[in-house]
Amino acid sequence: MAENKTQPTDASVDDFLEAATPARRRDDGKALADIFRDVTGADPVMWGPSIVGYGSYHYVSPMNPRTQGDWPKTGFSPRKAQLSIYGLKDLPESAALLAELGTYTEGAGCLYVKKLDDIDLDVLRRLIAIAWARGDDPTP
Repeated sequence: MAENKTQPTDASVDDFLEAATPARRRDDGKALADIFRDVTGADPVMWGPSIVGYGSYHYVSPMNPRTQGDWPKTGFSPRKAQLSIYGLKDLPESAALLAELGTYTEGAGCLYVKKLDDIDLDVLRRLIAIAWARGDDPTP
Protein backbone atom coordinates (compact mmCIF):
# COMPACT_ATOMS: atom_id res chain seq x y z
CA MET A 1 0.00 0.00 0.00
CA ALA A 2 1.32 3.46 -0.91
CA GLU A 3 1.76 5.68 2.14
CA ASN A 4 1.79 9.46 2.23
CA LYS A 5 5.34 10.85 2.48
CA THR A 6 4.14 13.76 4.65
CA GLN A 7 3.97 12.54 8.24
CA PRO A 8 3.65 14.22 11.66
CA THR A 9 6.93 15.39 13.19
CA ASP A 10 8.14 16.66 16.55
CA ALA A 11 9.22 20.00 15.06
CA SER A 12 8.07 23.15 16.85
CA VAL A 13 5.03 24.83 15.32
CA ASP A 14 5.92 28.09 17.09
CA ASP A 15 9.46 28.05 15.64
CA PHE A 16 8.08 27.32 12.17
CA LEU A 17 5.58 30.19 12.33
CA GLU A 18 8.17 32.56 13.76
CA ALA A 19 10.45 31.84 10.79
CA ALA A 20 7.76 32.45 8.13
CA THR A 21 8.51 35.22 5.65
CA PRO A 22 7.56 37.85 4.72
CA ALA A 23 6.37 39.44 7.98
CA ARG A 24 2.77 39.60 6.70
CA ARG A 25 2.78 35.83 6.16
CA ARG A 26 4.20 35.30 9.67
CA ASP A 27 1.46 37.49 11.21
CA ASP A 28 -1.29 35.76 9.22
CA GLY A 29 0.15 32.36 10.14
CA LYS A 30 0.03 33.18 13.84
CA ALA A 31 -3.53 34.48 13.46
CA LEU A 32 -4.53 31.28 11.66
CA ALA A 33 -2.96 29.19 14.43
CA ASP A 34 -5.15 31.01 16.96
CA ILE A 35 -8.28 30.52 14.84
CA PHE A 36 -7.61 26.82 14.22
CA ARG A 37 -6.83 26.17 17.90
CA ASP A 38 -9.99 28.03 18.95
CA VAL A 39 -12.24 26.08 16.56
CA THR A 40 -10.69 22.63 16.99
CA GLY A 41 -9.60 22.80 20.61
CA ALA A 42 -6.49 20.88 19.52
CA ASP A 43 -2.81 21.66 19.66
CA PRO A 44 -1.15 21.86 16.24
CA VAL A 45 1.41 19.37 14.94
CA MET A 46 3.91 19.91 12.15
CA TRP A 47 3.28 17.56 9.22
CA GLY A 48 6.45 17.38 7.21
CA PRO A 49 8.54 20.53 7.18
CA SER A 50 5.82 23.03 6.27
CA ILE A 51 2.22 22.08 7.21
CA VAL A 52 0.64 23.02 10.53
CA GLY A 53 -1.95 20.29 11.01
CA TYR A 54 -4.85 19.68 13.38
CA GLY A 55 -6.09 16.16 14.05
CA SER A 56 -5.79 13.40 11.50
CA TYR A 57 -7.97 11.05 9.51
CA HIS A 58 -7.29 7.99 7.40
CA TYR A 59 -7.92 8.64 3.72
CA VAL A 60 -8.48 6.15 0.91
CA SER A 61 -8.15 7.37 -2.67
CA PRO A 62 -11.39 6.77 -4.58
CA MET A 63 -9.32 6.39 -7.76
CA ASN A 64 -6.93 3.78 -6.33
CA PRO A 65 -7.85 2.17 -2.99
CA ARG A 66 -4.24 1.04 -2.55
CA THR A 67 -3.34 4.71 -2.13
CA GLN A 68 -4.19 5.58 1.44
CA GLY A 69 -2.69 7.00 4.57
CA ASP A 70 -3.14 9.57 7.29
CA TRP A 71 -3.48 13.30 6.74
CA PRO A 72 -4.45 16.27 8.93
CA LYS A 73 -8.18 16.85 9.16
CA THR A 74 -7.39 20.50 8.56
CA GLY A 75 -4.40 22.78 8.64
CA PHE A 76 -2.43 25.46 6.88
CA SER A 77 0.96 26.62 5.72
CA PRO A 78 2.09 30.26 5.58
CA ARG A 79 4.03 29.93 2.33
CA LYS A 80 5.98 32.86 0.92
CA ALA A 81 3.55 33.63 -1.93
CA GLN A 82 0.28 32.88 -0.15
CA LEU A 83 -1.43 30.97 2.64
CA SER A 84 -2.31 27.36 1.84
CA ILE A 85 -5.30 26.08 3.83
CA TYR A 86 -6.03 22.34 3.85
CA GLY A 87 -9.16 20.27 4.38
CA LEU A 88 -11.75 22.94 3.64
CA LYS A 89 -12.96 21.97 0.19
CA ASP A 90 -13.31 18.21 -0.06
CA LEU A 91 -16.50 17.64 1.95
CA PRO A 92 -19.97 18.22 0.48
CA GLU A 93 -21.00 20.38 3.46
CA SER A 94 -18.25 22.86 2.56
CA ALA A 95 -19.28 23.54 -1.03
CA ALA A 96 -21.99 26.12 -0.33
CA LEU A 97 -19.85 27.96 2.22
CA LEU A 98 -16.89 28.33 -0.12
CA ALA A 99 -18.90 30.81 -2.19
CA GLU A 100 -19.17 33.01 0.92
CA LEU A 101 -15.50 32.78 1.94
CA GLY A 102 -14.12 35.66 -0.10
CA THR A 103 -11.16 35.83 -2.48
CA TYR A 104 -9.20 32.61 -2.87
CA THR A 105 -7.99 30.19 -5.52
CA GLU A 106 -8.00 26.41 -5.41
CA GLY A 107 -5.25 23.86 -5.64
CA ALA A 108 -5.70 20.09 -5.82
CA GLY A 109 -6.17 19.70 -2.07
CA CYS A 110 -6.15 23.20 -0.66
CA LEU A 111 -7.28 26.78 -0.88
CA TYR A 112 -4.81 29.58 -1.54
CA VAL A 113 -5.39 32.92 0.16
CA LYS A 114 -3.12 35.92 -0.37
CA LYS A 115 -3.99 37.52 2.98
CA LEU A 116 -6.51 36.94 5.76
CA ASP A 117 -8.09 40.32 5.03
CA ASP A 118 -9.35 38.79 1.75
CA ILE A 119 -11.64 36.26 3.45
CA ASP A 120 -14.53 36.18 5.91
CA LEU A 121 -13.07 34.75 9.12
CA ASP A 122 -16.50 33.66 10.41
CA VAL A 123 -16.98 31.55 7.26
CA LEU A 124 -13.43 30.22 7.68
CA ARG A 125 -14.29 29.14 11.22
CA ARG A 126 -17.38 27.29 9.96
CA LEU A 127 -15.32 25.54 7.27
CA ILE A 128 -12.70 24.51 9.84
CA ALA A 129 -15.45 23.09 12.08
CA ILE A 130 -16.79 20.99 9.18
CA ALA A 131 -13.31 19.69 8.40
CA TRP A 132 -12.64 18.97 12.08
CA ALA A 133 -15.81 16.84 12.34
CA ARG A 134 -14.80 14.50 9.50
CA GLY A 135 -14.25 10.80 10.12
CA ASP A 136 -12.01 8.34 8.35
CA ASP A 137 -12.77 7.59 4.71
CA PRO A 138 -14.67 4.34 4.22
CA THR A 139 -12.63 1.51 2.79
CA PRO A 140 -14.02 0.19 -0.50
